Order: sequence, then structure tokens, then C-alpha cells
Amino acid sequence: MTPGDLLEVEVGPVAHGGHCVARHEGRVVFVRHALPGELVRVRITDDSGGSYSRGDAVEILRASPDRVAPPCPWSGPGRCGGCDFQHVSAAAQRALKAFVVSEQLARLGGLPDVEVVVEELPGGPLGWRTRMQFAVDRRGRAGLRRHRSHSVVPIGDCPIAHPSLDSPSVLARRWPGARGVEISGSSDRPRSVRRHGQWGSSRVEGPPAGRERAAGRDWQVSAGAFWQVHPAAADVLSACVLDMLAPQPGERCVDLYGGVGLYAGVLAEAVGAAGSVLCVESDAVAVADAAINLASTPWAAVRRAAVDGALVAELPAYDLVVLDPPRSGAGRAVCEALAGGPVRAIAYVACDPAALARDLRTLTAIGWRLVRLRAFDLFPMTHHVECVALIEKETSS
Repeated sequence: MTPGDLLEVEVGPVAHGGHCVARHEGRVVFVRHALPGELVRVRITDDSGGSYSRGDAVEILRASPDRVAPPCPWSGPGRCGGCDFQHVSAAAQRALKAFVVSEQLARLGGLPDVEVVVEELPGGPLGWRTRMQFAVDRRGRAGLRRHRSHSVVPIGDCPIAHPSLDSPSVLARRWPGARGVEISGSSDRPRSVRRHGQWGSSRVEGPPAGRERAAGRDWQVSAGAFWQVHPAAADVLSACVLDMLAPQPGERCVDLYGGVGLYAGVLAEAVGAAGSVLCVESDAVAVADAAINLASTPWAAVRRAAVDGALVAELPAYDLVVLDPPRSGAGRAVCEALAGGPVRAIAYVACDPAALARDLRTLTAIGWRLVRLRAFDLFPMTHHVECVALIEKETSS
């Protein structure tokens, strides 16, 4: 197969990454803009030279009942690559994501019998994203990149952007010499606009540090520090972590990859002054924010360090762990170090089901078990899904 070839294929199951799997003459084709069970005409966009090719469904010959008209005019083959499922009903999107999580847990995690339901967050599938990063082309026009490409698609608006961002006003401007433009904001705070250039970033509009509201209080989140982009995400995830871990007064907690201290903060309130919480984070901006956010609970400390197996092995004794690693996961060394400690339970917050599955395989192989899993649709219209897993030591019968 070569790019540009047109093939007629029957679409198989959804796969991790926002595409579906089809076969043509024995060769796998990863197809975007399609749905399982559809008969489509695919234009090949990339051929690996190995066992698979990639393509876009450019004509729907037999449509799935879950197919809808994309609400975004810039969505579709050869256009903006930011969303994967604009052509899918909201309920069907969640079902596809649940299938992917289950498949990854079974295939990579060795856990074939985990029932997964992806829960809807309030607000609907549009207008939820409180931070947008736009690329800028050589003509100074802001937009989003095509799928698997550096090419910038100039757009007039983004339907998943939160209304407070007023993204059309930024997209309508020219940004000569910029590489990107970032907007952040919410209903609770003014918009911030930052320009990213070759030699760094500069603030164009808004305060240098934002305030976010979650878990019944305010949190400082400076530019560059991580905060979930769905307005309801911080509340939902922190409540889920508390519910799963059920921290008791006096318990000792560790929040690994702790960011600005969200989970550390809610754990500190739960365990009280008789307990202790350590927030471990490598990013200097987030560490500074976490120190401010945890200042009212002096039994909560912040440590700037990269999370690795050696660090975990030398941590003070602890009862509970929140593990919120980057997309690559925590990795074998961290999981094995945690398993060797005194911890009674781990709440693993995962933005990638494949990484979660690999880490669960490591933990279950050394005497731990998955007790509970919840999945949340924090990123409607995309293939991304957030999971929270409760992991505990196996008990002998």
C-alpha cells in the first residue's frame, strides 16, 4: 500500500489511540473517522513498510447507528487532528473508551474480567476544555495540527474550548514569530494568554498565577503547572481518591507526582495533624504552588524530586499512596519499590490505560490486586480517558 491508495474495508473493533482496526488482504489498517461495523472507503495516509498501514475513512458506505454529524466544521480527514470522535454520539464515545480500557487491562495487564463503565462528567461533550494550546504557522496564523503532522490547520474556533477562553479572538489575530499560543481560564477566573516563541514564553494577557476551585477550596496554579483541563475533573478525581483510600486520622500518606498538591491537600485534611502527608513533584513551578497550597496544613510537606525506584525505597514509612504518573506510567522500579513498603493501599490515577495495565501487571505479579476501578470521560470528543484504580495487597485466606 502507498499513501493515496483507496481501499474498501469493513471496520473492526476500536483500538487504543482513536482509530479502529480493519484488514485488507491480510494487512492491518488503522482507520480514523470510522466506527466498528461500518463499511467504508479508506484513503491510505501512511504505510509503515511493516505489518500495518494507516488511513482515513473518506466515504461511508454503510454507517453505524452511532454515527452523528461532527459539530466541528474543521473535523474530518485531512483537517484538524485534535479530536478523534467528533463523528460519534457521546454515549457511544464512552462505550468505545470502556472497550479500550477493558482490552488494555486484559491484553497488557493480564486482567481479563474487569468490568469498565466510563462515567460522564457534567457539562456535555462541548465547551469543556479550560486550556488550549494552538500552534502558529509561518504566516502567523494560529490553529491546530493535522493528525500525525506538523502542518497547522488555521481554524476560526474550537467547539471543545471553554467559552471563557474566547478562543475566536485569539485565533483571529496574527502571531508573527510565535511558535504557539496558549489560553487558559475558567468561569471562576480571568483568561490568561501566553505567547510561546523560539526563546521562551511571555504573558500577553491575564494574571501570572491563576486560582482554581476544587474540593471546596481555592488552589494556586501558576502558568506552566499542571491542572486538569475539564472544569469538573479536579473535584471528581479528588473525591474518587478519597473514597477509594478511605484515609483515617493519623495515617501517613505519600502523593507521588503530586503537582500543585491537590491530592496531598485533601489527604492532609482527612488524616489531620496526627497524620502526615508528603507531596513529591519534580517541576519547580508546581512545587512552589504546592508549598503555598499546603501551607495551612503544616503536617503536609513538599519535596522536589524525580520519582524513581530509589526515591520511593528511601521514603519514610507510609500507609497510603496516590500515584498520578505521566502518560508513560510509573514503571517497574517504582511499582516494585512501593510493593516492598508498608503501604496498605494505592490509588493510581491514570491518563493512559496501556500504562496502567502494564503497571498493574507488575503489581499483581508480586502479590497485589486490583480491588476497584472507575473510569471518567474527562476528554469528550477525544480518545483519552482517565482511570482511578484502587490497588491493595493480596490477603492470605
